[in-house]
Amino acid sequence: MAHSEFALPGVRCAGCIAKIERGLAPMAGVRAARVNMTTRRVAIDHAPDLTPDQLRAALAGIGFEAQPIAAAAAAAATEDAGESRALIRAMAVAGFAAMNIMLLSVSVWSGASGATRDLFHWLSALIAMPTVAYAGRPFFASAWAAVRRGRTNMDVPISIGVILATALSLFETVTGGPHAYFDGAVSLLFFLLVGRVLDSVMRDRARAGVAALLRETAPGGAVELADGQTAWRRADEITPDMTLIVAAGERLAADGIVLRGDSRLDMSLITGESRPEPVAPASRVVAGTLNIDAPLAIRVTAAGEATTIAGIARLMDAAGQGRSRYVRIADRAARLYAPAVHLLALLSFAGWMIVGAGWHDALLVAVAVLIITCPCALGLAVPAAQIVAAGALMKRGVLIKDGSALERLAEADCVRLDKTGTLTLGRPTPVGALPLKGEERPVALALARASTHPVARALAIELQRAGVIAATLDDVRETPGLGVEGRVVGGGVGGLIARLGRTEWVGLGVAAHDGLETGFRLGEDAPKRLCFADRLRDDAAATVAGMKALGMDVGILSGDRGEAVRPVAAALGLTAQVRMRPEDKLAAIDRLKLAGHHVLMIGDGLNDGPALAAGHVSLAPASASDVGQTAADAVFMGDSLAPTLIAVRAARATRRIVGQNFVLAIGYNALAVPLAILGHVTPLVAAIAMSSSSLIVVANALRLRSCAR
Repeated sequence: MAHSEFALPGVRCAGCIAKIERGLAPMAGVRAARVNMTTRRVAIDHAPDLTPDQLRAALAGIGFEAQPIAAAAAAAATEDAGESRALIRAMAVAGFAAMNIMLLSVSVWSGASGATRDLFHWLSALIAMPTVAYAGRPFFASAWAAVRRGRTNMDVPISIGVILATALSLFETVTGGPHAYFDGAVSLLFFLLVGRVLDSVMRDRARAGVAALLRETAPGGAVELADGQTAWRRADEITPDMTLIVAAGERLAADGIVLRGDSRLDMSLITGESRPEPVAPASRVVAGTLNIDAPLAIRVTAAGEATTIAGIARLMDAAGQGRSRYVRIADRAARLYAPAVHLLALLSFAGWMIVGAGWHDALLVAVAVLIITCPCALGLAVPAAQIVAAGALMKRGVLIKDGSALERLAEADCVRLDKTGTLTLGRPTPVGALPLKGEERPVALALARASTHPVARALAIELQRAGVIAATLDDVRETPGLGVEGRVVGGGVGGLIARLGRTEWVGLGVAAHDGLETGFRLGEDAPKRLCFADRLRDDAAATVAGMKALGMDVGILSGDRGEAVRPVAAALGLTAQVRMRPEDKLAAIDRLKLAGHHVLMIGDGLNDGPALAAGHVSLAPASASDVGQTAADAVFMGDSLAPTLIAVRAARATRRIVGQNFVLAIGYNALAVPLAILGHVTPLVAAIAMSSSSLIVVANALRLRSCAR
């Protein structure tokens, strides 16, 4: 079978996904078709004799323009940003217009009549007509594209309702009629645009996650030539079997095997482990990792799209495929609700025409049905609750990126946590008091500030927090693989040589502490051993216990060594899987999903990116990598793990309120629609009832302000 992918700019909703996949399924030679709404792409497995042009023609017949990936990718960033900005502008215009029209409508509802009422109607028309034309373009264009191909989508009934309500309102205004309902049409556009803006922003963030991941790879590297010289090559020019020379402090531009040199690599991007990993000849290394100590000569085994980090990006994109199939509650309801409402309005019009009412009266009844059943309350049922809950969580240090994350978080019954940076703080802290006295402390601070090593940075932070002022050093130099040294200037120890680095280098022998450690020596004084560890977050145990109390299965997925993870797992009473690479974590998540679990993944590193994207829902700390933060659905601030438990409780409370809102919205329609069909509700009463139902839903959602306590 052959495999083809195309960009589909016209994909807007879950209905589009189903339409494309169902439309391609009967096509001869097509084995499978999968649509990713986040990236707006379709992946097709098909017989080799089917050409790309034939597939694009089939997609065009379904109603979607297909573009080659390469051509689409070149302008994707600009187009996405432009679309988001256009939607935000349309939403702002609709919101501003709705507020002003509503003020005018209140005056009419309060009893304005005659010339005053007509003036307010004309003012409303002057505001509403250009607003509908401008803010309704995303819906009108999508609806017209579908109708032109003999198909329908959710934007078709929306467009019909908005245009019909606006046109009849204008007719009433021109003829001096008592009723106009521009407010309902413009408010409906505003609420619909809010949802579309959120979807657009989330797509941009999902693409940004993959882009941030790929930025971790070096743009190129020095390649050893046949004559022994080196030349810099771009990453896309590096090929397998080349010899890559990587200096200390550089990132690797390709995967490979070490030929010459001994050093340590910061592998935290891949494994999540903060402790640098030693490498020697025959060690396997991967692109994106940082060479810390000494130069390395590496035989390239994989470059470009074949590297491990590129594979992780593909895993994240594939994981997003599953996420994009999730349909929000309101969308699922609206799929049946909107067609039913418009059919009801049509039947009402036909029924009143049959019993002898004129077209004007019949149309007024139909419009009253459309207005009174306007899905504003239904549309607000979910976002109103989510916005209030998200605001409450923000005050507790949890930033929710997308309202649907709360819905998925409420469904989570299984939690998997990374260790380093998630259960732990992700930064080394001293084990006990630092054994530095007197003038050793300012000298150690000066040396620590001159180094980029993680332990040196941790030492500098600890000493600065204690109020230490750095000494002045001269002739400071760093020896790759060993540490940093310099001569003290001034003070009682002026002229002495100070060293900070490997324990053997300062005269302490091999490392004795199972963790992160460094040595310090001032002149001929006895060297000092400085031990560090990545300690647990203070409330990790209480948070884990709280999650278990909610009936959630909790465990650890870590790329760290077993000896580093097992003490943490034992302290928290959890099972742990260790030395897991990104694909291993993704496989573990997939196994849980196949078993019927809704997995909450909490992690922070690049190596957690695919698992964060694949989980039913995901959280990351604010200290997480750019990739981790972008892939996660929410970010929690500070050194506490408690916000994760608070978020779960708030999400479950939000689910209850959303259910109540649906009952209120549907109950309102169950009472009001029969009255409208029987002609007992004028468009004015319908507009008041529609607005009242929305206010009731919002008032109920405001109860969530205390959900994050």
